[in-house]
Amino acid sequence: MATVTAAAPRLALPGFLRHRAARKLLLLALATAVLVPLAAARWPGAAWPHALTVDLSKPLADASDWVIDNRDSHPLFLYFFGYISNAVVLCVRAVYLTLLAAGWAGVTAFGALVAWRVAGIRLALGTAAAFLACGVLGMWVPTMQTLALMVIAVLFSVGVGFLLGLGAGLSDRLDRALRPVLDTMQVLPAFAYLLPVVLVFGIGVPAAVLATVVYAAPPMARLTSLGLRGADPEVLEAVDSLGATARQRLLTARIPLARKELLLGLNQTIMMALSMAVIASVIGAGGLGDRVYQALASVDVGAALAAGIPIVLLAVVLDRVTGAAGDDTGTAGEGTARSRATGWLYAAAGTVAVALAARLLGRVDWPDALTLDIAEPVNRAVDWMTAHLYTGVPVVGGTADWAGHFTTWVLNPLRSGLQWLPWWSVLLIVAALAWLIGTWRTALTAVLAMAAIGVLGVWKPSLDTLSQVLAAVAVTLVLGLATGIAAARSDRVERALRPVLDVFQTMPQFVYLIPVVALFGVGRAPAVAAAVVYALPAVVRITAQGLRQVDPAALESARSLGATGRQQLWQVQLPLARRSLLLAVNQGVVLVLAVVIIGGLVGGGALGYDVVFGLAQGDLATGLVAGAAIVCLGLVLDRVTQPTERRTAKGA
Repeated sequence: MATVTAAAPRLALPGFLRHRAARKLLLLALATAVLVPLAAARWPGAAWPHALTVDLSKPLADASDWVIDNRDSHPLFLYFFGYISNAVVLCVRAVYLTLLAAGWAGVTAFGALVAWRVAGIRLALGTAAAFLACGVLGMWVPTMQTLALMVIAVLFSVGVGFLLGLGAGLSDRLDRALRPVLDTMQVLPAFAYLLPVVLVFGIGVPAAVLATVVYAAPPMARLTSLGLRGADPEVLEAVDSLGATARQRLLTARIPLARKELLLGLNQTIMMALSMAVIASVIGAGGLGDRVYQALASVDVGAALAAGIPIVLLAVVLDRVTGAAGDDTGTAGEGTARSRATGWLYAAAGTVAVALAARLLGRVDWPDALTLDIAEPVNRAVDWMTAHLYTGVPVVGGTADWAGHFTTWVLNPLRSGLQWLPWWSVLLIVAALAWLIGTWRTALTAVLAMAAIGVLGVWKPSLDTLSQVLAAVAVTLVLGLATGIAAARSDRVERALRPVLDVFQTMPQFVYLIPVVALFGVGRAPAVAAAVVYALPAVVRITAQGLRQVDPAALESARSLGATGRQQLWQVQLPLARRSLLLAVNQGVVLVLAVVIIGGLVGGGALGYDVVFGLAQGDLATGLVAGAAIVCLGLVLDRVTQPTERRTAKGA
């Protein structure tokens, strides 16, 4: 009888409460029933209560004034930041003068020979063609300026990232401490921290290099830590058994075993540094970025494209060379150490010989007769597109009509709906979504990040930005997942898409911003279109890679059971590629947020406009507060889109 009596209450529970998600929602509903009436009575209204905001404008303005007043006299600036600034200027100038001294022939030969040693003759020819194309476009000197800046910025980024990753890879405590710092460095818009950097270092090369380091160092740190932590335990145990010290174990085992991750970190650092080339031009970086920025200021799409193409070519060449080095392909992976050293010696000798020959022949500078002006035909093409596609297209309507319909039917209702919701209901929705796919810690983090936006006093513009981000992410995921599935199921489609994705991923956002505005007008719709173009390549690549890595045995088993291609996709490939698809969603969110600032330049308004306004007016408070709100939005969206594994039953 005792046993029956004890079991009765468990059997009496409703069936839906046996599900963990239902229990979470029930607990959240009980908490809501208690807390919401109190909050609504104390702070009525839908907007965030003014009493719960903190005004940071005065302390940030005071900090800005102190920096300006003491920048030329305080020892901190004279003997610390001043030395850093001078060292950066000297390093960049030394690299730039070396490139000019080598001449176009020497630099081209050096790039081609390095590519040959790393990946073989095909990439060597492609590298030579890329450098020659920079000269043909009339951009040789700006390309060398950008290359000099990027060399120093990448070296600093790799050094800082490696040291941080080394510490995080060897210490769990430091890894936990660095994770939110690296998240902030990656999500915080570049425009938001350009102003503090300019305040300290002034307009010029040092500010551009250091801003690039802040943006480009996190991938190196993350991948270094990942490589060190993923070292084969059996190898480490064997090294320990030989009596190696901690330093010997690090130098002879862990770092060599993490070679692929380190080279991938270098690859990603180079890509991110090049993506900063145009943004850094805003604070005096010069080079290709400055040409792009000046061309866009005068709405000259052709000149912007002529300067943007060399950036793409540099990015593609460096991506292929560093990727090949990480894969151990080409001639670099063949032969003994002595033969490899001999090959590099021959490459260096060949570079010097070509550079000296060009100097003796008086051919150091790129010949003006071998340049090609593409600005005029490109501008004519843009004018034709604007005249024929903007409006009045039969049946389908013009691009202006599409932008208007998208704004009216999607963006406006989404923004109005978010701003109509009471502030406490937004927090509840965030908590429910984050808790359903994660743990209570995940939900708490998301709620605190959303609440921080209100405390900063930017609740309404943040919801406006959120509406644009949600719309852009939805479009990106629909197009990206469909394209990624097509690329994964067809080698031909994958090969055709690869160069297109390379161009989209490496072309500076400013370059395609003008055609987007020309086609869609000024407003929130072109801001969404620019974000989609920027985020789409990453989603396509990750989706295709995830589907291609599905276990072939599982697909073979499905085919043997008579499954159609559609059934294999929906019942085998997509479920098994779940982690990759979630990563694609995460990267789509992060990359869309990265273009929020650019959207502010073309009428997107909201937080993006506030960040740009803060930089243009020297208003530290407006820019940093809006940037911090974007970081909080990124944190919220990350927590509500990325499931968190439960470590223990108690943690759920």
